[in-house]
Amino acid sequence: MLFLDGIGLGEDAPNTNPFAIAHMPTLTNLTNNQRWLKSTGKQRTKRALFIPTDARLGVAGRPQSGTGQAAILTGLNVPQMTGKHYGPKPDAQTRAILNETNFFKQVVEGNKRAALLEAYPPRWHVGINSGKRLRASYQQAPHAAGLPTFGIENYRAGEALSGDWTGEGWRTHLGFDDVPVYSPYEAGLKLVELSQRYDFAFHSHWMTDLVGHRGPLEDAVKLLETFDQVMAGVLDAWDDRDGVVIITSDHGNMEAIGDRRHTLNDVPTLIIGEQKDVFEDLTDLTDIVPCMQQLLLP
Repeated sequence: MLFLDGIGLGEDAPNTNPFAIAHMPTLTNLTNNQRWLKSTGKQRTKRALFIPTDARLGVAGRPQSGTGQAAILTGLNVPQMTGKHYGPKPDAQTRAILNETNFFKQVVEGNKRAALLEAYPPRWHVGINSGKRLRASYQQAPHAAGLPTFGIENYRAGEALSGDWTGEGWRTHLGFDDVPVYSPYEAGLKLVELSQRYDFAFHSHWMTDLVGHRGPLEDAVKLLETFDQVMAGVLDAWDDRDGVVIITSDHGNMEAIGDRRHTLNDVPTLIIGEQKDVFEDLTDLTDIVPCMQQLLLP
């Protein structure tokens, strides 16, 4: 599962929606050459199934990361259970739900292997260990399953990837000159290589949500075009007979640059692989886990 925080299906608005103007040949090839917009609708190609997905879940207000990510990873309507959309980090109610059940836990309890493929720098681990930083829902879920959270040594050893896919940020923003840096295409190849070590692998990219809040549009376009190149590597390396690649998000945001708020739009869910039809009836974020259970935990 490739999770992109804060991407929704918005209007065909070139001045505010990067999906309306970004050059994304790899991804649009999977959606019948349709851009990822509100008007796109459900799309099917030989290799992929694209489904606009409800992140609102029948709860008033704007969807948020804490409860949205928890819904993706539990299959439960967490906003409804807690009475609200909440984020960015999960509140105590949401953490309790994640600690009780989530797909990482179910995979581990089924004697299968799972991992969060993203590595985190030393200061993140220091913040977590000191209790001054909360885990995001997608970080809390594997932690509740007893799985390790990768750090810089795992990244150096090629056992994990950075959140920005390429690792460039570890050098330019974090000052680690000795860590690997990949091209986007190479990062896609690496994602597949790492995923093949596990039955369920999850990678999160958070910069889409950050750029959605802050802009500018040019940065959002660059992110999408980088991800398209990452996916070119993924598709070249991925054997569709081996399982599915799932791309999804927790709420809309980056499709409306300048608003700074999350949107009420559907989010895109793209399923790649021969078993994509298992997801045919998916309508909202709570439907993802039952489909994954059907494939991995029959």
